[in-house]
Amino acid sequence: MATEMQLVNGAQTLQENVHKDRVNIVWLKRDLRLSDHEPLAESTQAGLTLLYYAFEPLLIDDPHYEERHWRFIWQSIQDLNIQLSPYNTRVYVYYGDAIDGLNEIKKIFKVANLYSHEEVGLLSTFNRDKDVKNWCKTQNITWFESATGAVMRGMKNRNQWDSHWQTIMKAELSQAVLSSSGLVSAEKLASLPEFILPVSWTQPNKFMLKGGETWAHKMLQSFFAERGKNYQYDISKPHESRKSCSRLSPYLAWGNISVRQFYQSILLKRTEKGWKRSLDAVASRLHWHCHFIQKFESEHQMQWRPVNKAYSELTYPKVHLGLTIEERLIKWQQGETGYPLVDACMLCLVKTGYINFRMRAMLVSFLCHHLLLDWRLGVTHLAKLFLDFEPGIHYPQFQMQSGVTGTNIIRVYNPVKQSLEKDTQGTFIRTWLPSLSEIPNEMIHTPWDLTPMEQQLYQCQLGVDYPLPIIDINEAGKIARDLLWSFQKRIDTSKESQRILSKHVRRTKKSSKASLLTKGKKDKKDKKAMS
Repeated sequence: MATEMQLVNGAQTLQENVHKDRVNIVWLKRDLRLSDHEPLAESTQAGLTLLYYAFEPLLIDDPHYEERHWRFIWQSIQDLNIQLSPYNTRVYVYYGDAIDGLNEIKKIFKVANLYSHEEVGLLSTFNRDKDVKNWCKTQNITWFESATGAVMRGMKNRNQWDSHWQTIMKAELSQAVLSSSGLVSAEKLASLPEFILPVSWTQPNKFMLKGGETWAHKMLQSFFAERGKNYQYDISKPHESRKSCSRLSPYLAWGNISVRQFYQSILLKRTEKGWKRSLDAVASRLHWHCHFIQKFESEHQMQWRPVNKAYSELTYPKVHLGLTIEERLIKWQQGETGYPLVDACMLCLVKTGYINFRMRAMLVSFLCHHLLLDWRLGVTHLAKLFLDFEPGIHYPQFQMQSGVTGTNIIRVYNPVKQSLEKDTQGTFIRTWLPSLSEIPNEMIHTPWDLTPMEQQLYQCQLGVDYPLPIIDINEAGKIARDLLWSFQKRIDTSKESQRILSKHVRRTKKSSKASLLTKGKKDKKDKKAMS
């Protein structure tokens, strides 16, 4: 039997052997994949590599996030570990502040360099990265950051951005050469402290997409197999879009697949008969995806204030059509507004983490226009429900749909009109509002028109089985349009709009500052292009 002294000496020998290795750390954040991963490729080329992920309290406790996100990330890491198992390694997972995790690694290993992607995230992650930068300086560690997709830091205008985007998207993928000798072994990783994650994070949820690079590519293959052919026809329909849309948004948001990988796959597939129209539409939305992340990178203040600073003076009523702020907000959050498509979308989100873009826009419009609530009251609620929450898309889109940019057409989505046009047969509504399942197609969009006899016939008593509308959308819509259009005409709003357009709309060779900012038809065309 080994003596206590022998055990101590053995542990010291293990640590001495570990310390002989100088390692590079690849810090994973929203890039949970092994392919097309520049930091990983550069790190493995430079030397021995350790992959690291931190579940950080600053994000776990943040109102933008919910358990669904941490489950998706955990599944993604488990998928990485399966891929890494042939190389006898895994991702080192730490539960705590990112710097504390780095310090734990540094206790055991000699750290040469830190590699990661630049993160276009919340203010909290921006401040955390500044702390990490200072930590690297004090530890004499070089931090190499790779750009995220086509995002350019410090960009002052969009004059060269489109060509830059094309260059990045068509560039060769950054593929790491993995080997057992080039990655820190599982045995050496065992010397690091282990942390037990909440059990609920590790349990699957059958109603939500499963995280991981493997699942991302399976989803891509199924999209290309057949279901993507109707993309352009079904994109705005809440029920059909669940099949015909790519459903890759959470995999893009958490980096299970890169935008470049998706884009290059589209270029290869679009040459096949019957695919060009749909895939051209998808490709344009990938460009749009990057456009908004770039906008957030350049206008990060929009996390807490309108991108158009003039709208900071826009005030919302404490009581609107007889309802307090709290009453309006809670009914919207709980899917109890009395408008079937609005409520079905909210309940679908709660259960599955996904609805299509048009329905997201309608939810925001209903909150900010019909309920006349400040967009900031709903922005974190939807963020925590969206499995594909991406700060760089979420905030620009939320502000655009709420009508506080000054550069976009104000769209007040009528939920009844949307219901009639996009869920004509009431399929989506019946799926998420079973209390309305017996109501015929022609009446399901406006159940408040049911007579008492019809309510009895269709087994739906209004106010009991399903709520009556909390507001009149016609009256509320007129109030919102009058308020927002009058505000958009203000001089300070217009001045801020000019600043935003000059920074985020590219100039053609024929355009000039004067022509870009000219009001009238040209300006309306610019606004429409940004929407």
